[in-house]
Amino acid sequence: MTSEQSFEPEADRVARIVREQIIEGERAPGDRLVERDLATELGVSRVPVREALRMLVAEGLVTPRPRTWAVVRTFTDADVDDLIEVRSAIETLTFRLAAERRSPERLTELEAVLDREAQAARAQDPTAAHRAGADFHELVAATAASPLLDEIGAITASRLRWLLGQHLDLQEMVDEHLGLLGAIRAGDGQEAARLAVEHLRTSRDAARRLRAEQAASRH
Repeated sequence: MTSEQSFEPEADRVARIVREQIIEGERAPGDRLVERDLATELGVSRVPVREALRMLVAEGLVTPRPRTWAVVRTFTDADVDDLIEVRSAIETLTFRLAAERRSPERLTELEAVLDREAQAARAQDPTAAHRAGADFHELVAATAASPLLDEIGAITASRLRWLLGQHLDLQEMVDEHLGLLGAIRAGDGQEAARLAVEHLRTSRDAARRLRAEQAASRH
C-alpha cells in the first residue's frame, strides 16, 4: 500500500475513533462530545472534530446540540423498532443475494471471520466478538455483490453495527451467524433471509434488555 492509499483525513480518523467508542460502549448514551475536549484528546484542531461530529450526526449515532458540542445518541424503543423495519428489508435481500452469489473463496472468508468471532466469544472478549460479528455482516454484503444495495445500506450501517453490539450473549450471536452461514453455503436464499430477520429481532431484544439493565442500575 502506498502512502497516498493509506492516507486518512483527520476528520475521517476522528469520526472512526469516536464511532468505535460509541459502538463499543466506551461513550455512553447522553455523553457530551465537546469540540474543544475531543480536539485535545485526539491531538487535532477543532476543525476536523467539527466535521467528524457532522458525519456521526448523519450516521445517526450522535445528536447535535447548539454551538460546539453534541451528545451520544440515546436510542429509544421506537428508534430501534424503526431501524429493525428498515434493516429487515435490506438484510433480507442482502442474505438472499449472498446465498445465490456465494463462491468457494467467499465462503472460506466467512468461515474464517466466524472462527475469529467464536474464539473471541469463548474468551469472553465482547469487543473482539462484536467486531468480528460486524465484519461477518460486511462480508455477507460483499458476497451479495450489489453496489446499489451497499449504497442504500450505508445510510444505516453504523446504526446496525451499534445494534449488533448490544448482544451480551456472545455465544448466541455466534450460533445465529453459524445458522446464517449454513443457509448461505447451501444456497438457500429463502432460509438465509428468514434467519436474517430473526437475527435482527434477537438484536432488538438484546438492546431492550441492556437498556433496562442500565436504567435499573441508575436507580
